[in-house]
Amino acid sequence: MNAIIINKPSIEVLSEGVNAPYYFIFIFQGEASFSIDFTEYKCSGRNLIFLTPYQVIKWKETTAKEITALQFHGDFYCIEYHKKEVACNGILFNNIYQQPFISVNKEVFEEINSICEKMKNLIDLQNHYDISIVRTYLQLILALSSKEKQQLQQSETLDEHFSFENITNFQNILEEHYLQTREVGFYAEKFGLSINTFSKKIKKHFGKSPSKLIQERIVLEAKKLLHLTYKPIKEIAMELHFEDEFYFSRYFKKETGVSPKKFREDVGISIVAK
Repeated sequence: MNAIIINKPSIEVLSEGVNAPYYFIFIFQGEASFSIDFTEYKCSGRNLIFLTPYQVIKWKETTAKEITALQFHGDFYCIEYHKKEVACNGILFNNIYQQPFISVNKEVFEEINSICEKMKNLIDLQNHYDISIVRTYLQLILALSSKEKQQLQQSETLDEHFSFENITNFQNILEEHYLQTREVGFYAEKFGLSINTFSKKIKKHFGKSPSKLIQERIVLEAKKLLHLTYKPIKEIAMELHFEDEFYFSRYFKKETGVSPKKFREDVGISIVAK
């Protein structure tokens, strides 16, 4: 398994779907429509898409002349281990509440493309001594992207009928209760809204239904436990309030395309695992 790869896949290849044990960054200019974990997205301009291992992306349409795909394994660069240097975990990756892509200005776009070209040249040389330079370049791309994402977050506008406080409260309530209850009615009741009205407001802001967000939060926690701990899968299933590990495995595979066992084997257990 290659630790890091940079290539330019065709749209035909991308339209068949990508689902692999790597972190991905797709870099392109133009309009595009695609789905990630069965949620539809559209973007335009100069864009970067960020995916974690075994997220499923399928490209529908794009006007981009070429797409650069940067993929790296967690063994090559552990985002959790390097979080003090670049806090990209929860900003670029592993955040179910935000869009998995950013649009950047021409200067940043050209700088990231230039760094990718330098990385590819070093990777192609296959010189063992250059690997630390490639890792440093990757960290620079993540740092630049995290900075852009945080600036975008500060400028985002909200639905006037569902305030910032309500959005924050919903995220806090979901974080506190997603293990105990997966019923949308429980969360709607917290805001004094009908399930239908609540679902529409959540979908309008996040682009996902409340039930989809609950599912994604459970799967995200499962991925964390599989990657960042040595806990047996049976224990993880119990911790996530599944009846047994077989039901947990079916649930996880439905969302990711692979079993928990396969995910752990391919993605590996992090060097910061406890």
